[in-house]
Amino acid sequence: MAKPEIEVVLEAGNRLGESPCWHGGEEALYWVDALAPAVHRLDRAGALRTWAMPEIIGSFGFRQAGGLVAALQGGFATVDLSDGRVSRIIDPDPERPANILNDGKCDRRGRFWCGSRDADFAAPTGSLYRLDSDGRVSRMDTGFIVSNGIAFSPDDRVMYFADSRAETVFAYDFDLDDGVISNRRLFFSTRDIAGRCDGATVDAEGFYWCALVHGGQIARVDPEGRFDRLIDLPVKHPTMCTFGGPKLDVLYVTSAAAMLPEAERAATPLAGALFAIHGLSVQGLPEPMFAG
Repeated sequence: MAKPEIEVVLEAGNRLGESPCWHGGEEALYWVDALAPAVHRLDRAGALRTWAMPEIIGSFGFRQAGGLVAALQGGFATVDLSDGRVSRIIDPDPERPANILNDGKCDRRGRFWCGSRDADFAAPTGSLYRLDSDGRVSRMDTGFIVSNGIAFSPDDRVMYFADSRAETVFAYDFDLDDGVISNRRLFFSTRDIAGRCDGATVDAEGFYWCALVHGGQIARVDPEGRFDRLIDLPVKHPTMCTFGGPKLDVLYVTSAAAMLPEAERAATPLAGALFAIHGLSVQGLPEPMFAG
């Protein structure tokens, strides 16, 4: 297998780059900086546009009606990209104001799934939520420290979900029609490796790709939970990956600068950059849109 080529797409300097998502119709990549809160868009011509957000943003999905559905610190919201206006939908857990919405993805029925995390990365106060197109929210599971790694198998029978701080990635049986999950089980653990599972995606062959934050690698994991491939990156803290490009055969990766100790930042100038990995000989799947 040929060695993949790693391209530095943009030295973005993101404090916490997250949630890269390819918009096929626009041929543009969107992502967020969670801690310098903003949504960024880079098109194939290299034009960059940025929308400032009012608070921490963990993730987003494209809306069929246009704009974004977003997971903000204070709850779910829509973002109008014509003027940057943020409209609140609902706070899924008002009893825990210190919790922060984190990783999120849309399923192929247009629902937005998103997990929360403890603000101090210590207590299992996080939950997994499902936001429906009518604005109703349901708590689907709970007891997590840092929710991450949401992805769906190509046949829509399995949902993947990680608790990064628990060093665990779970698999659930997934009912696409009813939007329910069951039979939570261990998919794989990261306890014996340097990195922890952060954001993730699934390729057309059903393999799970995840960023190993703190470990400086991207992992490809087979449907049985076995490591198939590890790709080294020039940064220690990759945060999430997604397939994009006209053929969905480029793996885009966000990264974080905020996790580096001050003494290491000068020696790691690419921390917080946006990367593209070429030559993987696999393709991804189009990201579904939120139906609301």
